[in-house]
Amino acid sequence: MKKNRPVMHVLTLLTIALASVACTFLQRTDPPQVTIVGVEPVPGEGLEARMQLKLRIQNPNSTAIDYNGIYVELDVLEKNFASGVSDASGSVPAFGEAVLSVPVTISVLGLVGQAAGMLGGKSIDNIKYEMRGKLNSPTSGALRFKSEGELKLPSPSVGS
Repeated sequence: MKKNRPVMHVLTLLTIALASVACTFLQRTDPPQVTIVGVEPVPGEGLEARMQLKLRIQNPNSTAIDYNGIYVELDVLEKNFASGVSDASGSVPAFGEAVLSVPVTISVLGLVGQAAGMLGGKSIDNIKYEMRGKLNSPTSGALRFKSEGELKLPSPSVGS
């Protein structure tokens, strides 16, 4: 039986090492919270409009999120409105935040369809939107996010 002791020690150490690695991979990472904090128009080409979305990325985790790319889709009134990518890289500190700019493209034909839908006879004070995407992390893989809300339109001034 003494001959098997070295084998048992190796198996025990291997089991401990595998358990440690498994725990590392099983650590739960909450998705980042991403919100729109600004929109700026930028020049487009042909039948497209472009804008720069400024996104605030909040990290609700106890470790920093390193990123090297982002993809965003924006739906307005439950219809696809814009999408974009950026190869920006950086880091969002643990329990911290960062602002990232992402250029997005809007089809002019889609924009016309959105405008026609808004003019469907109803008064619209708020426009519902949904944003989803992924923040690519070289250490954690793709961190998916989703947010939604309403944009309040300015009310027309009465009498001048």
